[in-house]
Amino acid sequence: MEALLSQFTFLSDQALQDKNFDPSTIEDLMKLFEIESYKAWAAAELEQEREVEEAEAGMQEAEEYLDSVMESAMDEFRRFEEELETMSKAEMASLVQTAERARKMGNLMEKGATIASKKYIEAALNSATASMKSAWKGLSSSKVHPS
Repeated sequence: MEALLSQFTFLSDQALQDKNFDPSTIEDLMKLFEIESYKAWAAAELEQEREVEEAEAGMQEAEEYLDSVMESAMDEFRRFEEELETMSKAEMASLVQTAERARKMGNLMEKGATIASKKYIEAALNSATASMKSAWKGLSSSKVHPS
């Protein structure tokens, strides 16, 4: 482009000094300017397309990285969730087992209390029966007890 500008300057000077100067020479030079402008425009478009492709490739890489990070985070979350669920199930089983033992202990204590109360009632009945027998013996022998 600089060479064309210097050629244009040279031809312009020549046109001012030479009365027999052919203007078609400048027209040919202007066509060369036009061709050079189209070449520069095409080069700029190619550069822009290359930059767009690079930007798209960068975006694709960023998306893939984000997908990878998100998938990794989701895997970690799933593992954490499974671990937490396993711990919860173990805790629940432990609580159920403790409750079952407490229920069995309560049943045993209830049975023990029932047996103890039956034995107490039986002993009271035996004592009352013995007292009644003793009283009957006293009445049947016609002896009066001094008390």
